[in-house]
Amino acid sequence: MRWIMALLMLAGVAHADEPKAGVFDYYVLSLSWTPTWCALEGDARGSSQCDQGRGFGFTLHGLWPQYSRGWPSYCRTPHREATRSETAGMADIMGSAGLAWHQWKKHGRCSGLNPQAYFSASRAAYDAIQRPEMLRDLDREVTLPTRLVEEAFLQANPSLRADQVTITCKARRIQEVRICLTKELEPRRCGADVIRDCRQNDALFSPMR
Repeated sequence: MRWIMALLMLAGVAHADEPKAGVFDYYVLSLSWTPTWCALEGDARGSSQCDQGRGFGFTLHGLWPQYSRGWPSYCRTPHREATRSETAGMADIMGSAGLAWHQWKKHGRCSGLNPQAYFSASRAAYDAIQRPEMLRDLDREVTLPTRLVEEAFLQANPSLRADQVTITCKARRIQEVRICLTKELEPRRCGADVIRDCRQNDALFSPMR
């Protein structure tokens, strides 16, 4: 009997610790440089996002609810699931409906919003950030300090400060630009676990296809 009670108590603690939809501190807007994703993953998958001439540059990876430290994921939600039409409607800025569905499952549910409101907020956040033309106009692969990418975003978006933007790398390539936003989608300071910039001086940056 004692071990049964112990298991019930543990189950109760685990349930209490489950992330709750709508309970978070701020958002992280993640913008993925498509040529890097294609070089490291997309080409091997035969993704149409990587086809020559598609012209994807910084696409929306996701709008992620974030705690002051850490983040919730795969929350239970009282809302219905996203429909195929809603996820397909995000492919123009996310590259595929499949990514939109994954982002809804992992992050969108935790926002406390229904799918339509979550995707609307994601699009509004994406549209509010200017992607630097100088990065889109490259015609060859270059190596550069990651700080130049951050500086280009700060110059293109005067409302942003350096502590609100972070650059990530993967396999020595520029991977993503992440921007911290309030729940009202206004720029705010990133938490200590988000603001860890990649500091490479020779990161690869491939041109759009």
